Amino acid sequence: MTEFSDAAQPARVSHPEHAPVNAGLPQCPANHEPLSPLNWLARSAAVYPDRTAVVYGDRRLTWSTVQQRAQAFASQLVAAGVAPGDVVSVLAYNTPELYEAHFGVPLAGAVLNAINTRLEAETVSWILQHASSRVLVFDASFRALVQTAVSGLAEPPILIEVLDAQVAAPDAAELADATEYESWLAAGDAGFSGYLPMDEWQSLSLNYTSGTTGRPKGVVYSHRGAQQLAMGNVLAWDMAHHPVYLWTLPMFHCNGWCFPWTLAAIAGTSVCLREVRSEAIFEAIHGEGVTHLCGAPIVLDLLARAVEDGESPPTGRRIAVMTAAAPPPAATLAAVEAAGFDVTHVYGLTEIYGPAVVNAWQTSWNGLLPAERAQLNARQGVAYHVQAELMVADADTLQPVPRDGETIGEVMTRGNATMKGYLANPQATEDAFRGGWFHTGDLAVWHPDGYIQIKDRSKDIIISGGENISSIEVEDALRAYPGVALAAVVAMPDERWGEVPCAFVETLPGATVTKEALDAHCLATLARFKRPRHYVFAEIPKTSTGKVQKFQLREQTRSLS
Repeated sequence: MTEFSDAAQPARVSHPEHAPVNAGLPQCPANHEPLSPLNWLARSAAVYPDRTAVVYGDRRLTWSTVQQRAQAFASQLVAAGVAPGDVVSVLAYNTPELYEAHFGVPLAGAVLNAINTRLEAETVSWILQHASSRVLVFDASFRALVQTAVSGLAEPPILIEVLDAQVAAPDAAELADATEYESWLAAGDAGFSGYLPMDEWQSLSLNYTSGTTGRPKGVVYSHRGAQQLAMGNVLAWDMAHHPVYLWTLPMFHCNGWCFPWTLAAIAGTSVCLREVRSEAIFEAIHGEGVTHLCGAPIVLDLLARAVEDGESPPTGRRIAVMTAAAPPPAATLAAVEAAGFDVTHVYGLTEIYGPAVVNAWQTSWNGLLPAERAQLNARQGVAYHVQAELMVADADTLQPVPRDGETIGEVMTRGNATMKGYLANPQATEDAFRGGWFHTGDLAVWHPDGYIQIKDRSKDIIISGGENISSIEVEDALRAYPGVALAAVVAMPDERWGEVPCAFVETLPGATVTKEALDAHCLATLARFKRPRHYVFAEIPKTSTGKVQKFQLREQTRSLS
């Protein structure tokens, strides 16, 4: 891992400690325990042994059962020769087995690698090789994919297959080398104490970025960082003990924003969903008493549209929703709020454990009109409690931009909720940490109240005739038009202006949306120079995690200009 000299670090104001106060005071096991989220599993199992920890269809697992299964998981890994620091990969949906892996793998001293379930076999194979995975636990529905992924590996991992009783058996033939998960787990030691980290800087998990323009990068998390972010979730979301959390967020994505460990800290209940469908979401809301859920803005759209189409909203209570990824349109936030959901807007990346910036709600906003509240909530916000600093600054000089809500700079952050670095990629690590800050690559403005607002990715800003145009601002305007399901705006070469906005638009089923109508709408809501000069009505290409592949759209604009 790349080390940085003191000269590269931001200046800190400190004072020398008076010697007599520090003299003779030892650091020892009695007063120092390396930070790790693993401790919370033992606590919840001891304090709330019979309380429900995991729900999946008819299955109910208590906290004592989850602990025993995680310990058996860890013991089997150790018995298989998995050594501290080895990587164990899991390719599974949001089912109990993936939740158990968040404790069982690190309890063996190993590093958890939860793989994106939407990836193709070639990328899964590359990840297994890059991570040197010793074991792959996989859902049986991925039999064919796994067979292809491991076939070309010089040292294929040990295969453990999860058979899900709630779905039909897969069509693909069984893998001869795979061991069935439940029988494998049953042979383990449910009383195995496992290994807690000797050093909180030890690696806990390995998460790969989506890799939209090349090979994904392996982001390494520490026990300390995961513990801090998991507790930061409690503070940022004002979570009480025993929430009922619905897994609409992929657990493979930044370790589910560290919520598996958050829920262990406060003895919550995980309601697992194999697929994110509006019917299943509302069935869980009404049947399981769901109190919290997370997801990208597309999940917010799903909730709002389901209520519009006749789904019963929560009655007598409101559901807390945390959203991140692309900035949600203000219109979507307003619709979800009206449907009975209170939205907390967060911002983050894989490199900062998921969300490390939150739109902290101000009580003074309560009296505003819904549209005004939604506009304020659409901003990304301020640093999580556990993250040291957040700023918008010039990418080269590191000088903060004025807090005027207009000057654009790069979002930078530093603190405990920041990755250790990229696995086997020292140059990328050094580039990301230059000057002692993590460079996100996102462009934003800094408002007078200290809240940041993302305007674009650095590569997505459109410069037309010398004017900066935020693609996000134009996309928000387009998505506010009735009948528009999704909009993506990219720069298109133009002889006169250098480049102009080009809009790609997906419409809702049965909706009729025309170029002329959108053009009139944009002229009424945006500065004239910001309106798209070209419109393409078609399905928008997306990555396996649902992110728009703008580089493909840019390629398409070359044939249009």
